[in-house]
Amino acid sequence: MREGSFRFAVVQSVLLAAVAVAVALTYHLPLRDPDGVSVPTYIRLPVILLITFLTDVVPRAVHRAGSVRAVPSTFVAVVRERWPRDHVRFALVGLGAWYLTYVAFRNLKSYVPFVNGRLWDDTLARIDRALWFGHNPAAVLHDVLGTGVSAHVLSFFYVAWIVLVPASLVVALVWSRNVRAGEWFVTAVAVDWVLGVATYFLVPTLGPVYADPRTFAGLPTTWVSGLQETMIAERFDVLVDPFDSPAVQTIAAFASLHVGICVTTCLMAVLLGMRRWIQALLWAFLAVTVVATVYLGWHYFADTIGGAVIGAAGVLIAAWGTGNHVRGVPRLSRPEVEEPQTVRAEPR
Repeated sequence: MREGSFRFAVVQSVLLAAVAVAVALTYHLPLRDPDGVSVPTYIRLPVILLITFLTDVVPRAVHRAGSVRAVPSTFVAVVRERWPRDHVRFALVGLGAWYLTYVAFRNLKSYVPFVNGRLWDDTLARIDRALWFGHNPAAVLHDVLGTGVSAHVLSFFYVAWIVLVPASLVVALVWSRNVRAGEWFVTAVAVDWVLGVATYFLVPTLGPVYADPRTFAGLPTTWVSGLQETMIAERFDVLVDPFDSPAVQTIAAFASLHVGICVTTCLMAVLLGMRRWIQALLWAFLAVTVVATVYLGWHYFADTIGGAVIGAAGVLIAAWGTGNHVRGVPRLSRPEVEEPQTVRAEPR
């Protein structure tokens, strides 16, 4: 397999997109740009690409230039060093496969209530009580942590996850030159989405905050509570008339992909031998995410277990799909490529 080819991720993205189109045609549902309500994709993606490109090149050019006059020539030299044709192809193909998977995932998630109308919230609530020895895990966390400052802190960390995914993609596709590791990680996140949307169809759920709102009525108003209100309103709009609403339906509790993608990131950090302090921060972030997702009512505790399984499976399947394994055991197949030699502009 060609290094950094994203062959597995591309095939997977095309297949998932085909499934999304098939479901849309079968159930007479629209295909949407999931984030098009805010900023259209044809504007958003080029802006993201430009910003990430500049963050990779400009600091290096300024650092190496030595003088203001030398910045332009150093900038050109750094671009040639950091962005040869192979890496441009790597970044664009990786981003394209990732984004196609994401769009298909978001559309399929929106179709769940039209395909499978059964809800499993009562069953998952009973499982939670069994796992927590007869107690509601969210209520226990409210009693232990309180419902004041803790709600705002956990809301912050929950929202911070939204930044984690694009930031990790920037590292994998733009800043790093370890293309084997980058391909493995981006593919693993995409696999998480495929497995996650499959569980949405198999076990449709709303989540505790919608199925049992009284448990969360005592929490203060936070950014998360506002988001929860927006999401349920969008769900109602989509269910009433999916063609009239420009939004997509985004409510599905089992399994928790917040937890799943965090687990994937943590395991990748370990398998890639990243520095211990980075690994420790990622595992700590995972722990806080698990607490936040239950405390704020997004997910049942059982959802977090399912998410962890998906996160681990994503790493394993992506390892097989990208060739990063030894006899089936995940392992980076090639050592990290050394950084190119420093380019410094000649003084004029």
